[in-house]
Amino acid sequence: MRALGYERTGAAGEVLVQQDIDRPEIGPRDLLVAVKGISVNPVDVKLRANRDPQGFGTLGFDAAGVVVQAGAEVTGYRTGDEVFYAGDVTRAGSNAEFQAVDERIVGRKPASMDFTEAAGMPLTTITAWEMLFDSFRLTEGDGTGQSLLVIGGAGGVGSILIQLAKRLTGLTVIATASRPETQDWVRKMGADHVIDHRQDLVAQMRDLNIAPQYVASLTGTEQHWPAIIELIAPRGHVALIDDPASLNILPAKPKALSVSWEFMFARPMFGADMLAQRDLLNRLSAMLDAGDLQSTVTRRADSLTLQTLAAAHELQESGRVIGKQVLPGLSA
Repeated sequence: MRALGYERTGAAGEVLVQQDIDRPEIGPRDLLVAVKGISVNPVDVKLRANRDPQGFGTLGFDAAGVVVQAGAEVTGYRTGDEVFYAGDVTRAGSNAEFQAVDERIVGRKPASMDFTEAAGMPLTTITAWEMLFDSFRLTEGDGTGQSLLVIGGAGGVGSILIQLAKRLTGLTVIATASRPETQDWVRKMGADHVIDHRQDLVAQMRDLNIAPQYVASLTGTEQHWPAIIELIAPRGHVALIDDPASLNILPAKPKALSVSWEFMFARPMFGADMLAQRDLLNRLSAMLDAGDLQSTVTRRADSLTLQTLAAAHELQESGRVIGKQVLPGLSA
């Protein structure tokens, strides 16, 4: 089968290659999926730039497609089912004609979306959902009278996090965005207030007279850390997804803050409560079909080639992606 990947770290235009590789073998709980839609996420560019694949590495951690084979112990799906998922960072990715994926982290594709658009939703939604309900330990309907600051609100995770917080909790949502187009976007996603992360965050939050109980730091955590400590409410909770080179959490002690990382691959990596991701993806699918959530896709390519994939990686690295960018799969 055809696959797009890399054999050495480096710039996308220099290291991405196409190879013919064997169709993956599936385990007893696996599905073999013909991949018909993919998206590009920060994890794709981080791995391509920094992790030696020790041979040929297939990237891609969002996909939508059709089940062509089910393992002997699979109970939730059968051949012909249309599915979507975010995959497992320890296994071969979705930039291939076929992918093997554990059924416990797979949801049913929204009927209202084509495969390409559907592929833009799983990874970011799982991340946002787990941040709200696992990291912050909220339950649906919680948060009335409290607030959430989303730093980096116009990206893929921020775009769906704002929607989930507004739809499923009572939180007031403040999102950061620095350009007119990104500020318009986060308002469209449902943010109650918008501030500029290139300006003084503490002063802007004081102008709003809000000390948030929750901060979702989606980008630039190391840069914004002193401001986060100053503006957050005592006994607040900071959750982050990026990779600061260093982070001194001692300043969080006087306010008795909680600090946690969200990493949606933790469940499949360690086999921990994996069915939770199937459940939330099926919930996401139903909410999208009902119109309760809107797509975060803003950019889609007409085909998946080395050139279009490299362009998507380069745009992702630029830090100027609004929402999500998607491409057809190699089996489309």
